[in-house]
Amino acid sequence: MSAAFSQTAPDTIPLPQLGPNDTIPVPAEIHGGEYVPVQTLEWTWVQAPYPKHLLKRRQEWTRLRNAIYVTYPYARRAGAIMNDINARIATMPEKEKKKYIHSREKELKKQFAEPLSELSIYQGKVLMKLINRQTGNNCYNIIKEYKGGFTARAWQTVAFVFGSNLKQPYNANGDEREMEKIVQEVERLHRM
Repeated sequence: MSAAFSQTAPDTIPLPQLGPNDTIPVPAEIHGGEYVPVQTLEWTWVQAPYPKHLLKRRQEWTRLRNAIYVTYPYARRAGAIMNDINARIATMPEKEKKKYIHSREKELKKQFAEPLSELSIYQGKVLMKLINRQTGNNCYNIIKEYKGGFTARAWQTVAFVFGSNLKQPYNANGDEREMEKIVQEVERLHRM
């Protein structure tokens, strides 16, 4: 091992001169053409209390990360469903569009009503932002497009009562930078 760090072989380096009190042999390595005593220390764990401002920040980040891990599959599914619906209704007459959207709504309620009702308000806010990210449209515009302006305003009022907003923007390079990093982490996991 010592030869790997040295330019010269151990045989060509003279041993140090020992004095009358030098009687304890120690491990050594060759550095810069001379023997240097070395020793491996046992593992030592050093802990310090987390600063309060960093602890709060870490708790917020952990909460966001957990919410994204829970809601991201729903946002991906919502994006895929909306693309499918949009592709199918693109050529339909207005009456058939409403009928098709109503039938898909029943199917989706049956599939997603229970799991989505179990989300917390915070997770719902994160889900709305992720849906905006997946579709490029905020939830208000999506509801307005499929169900009409009156229904969208009604749901906006409900969201407002719970301290949210259906018109939340998603800016991956702005306020949602951390969210975007976590989403990319989740996407890498889904690709594996």
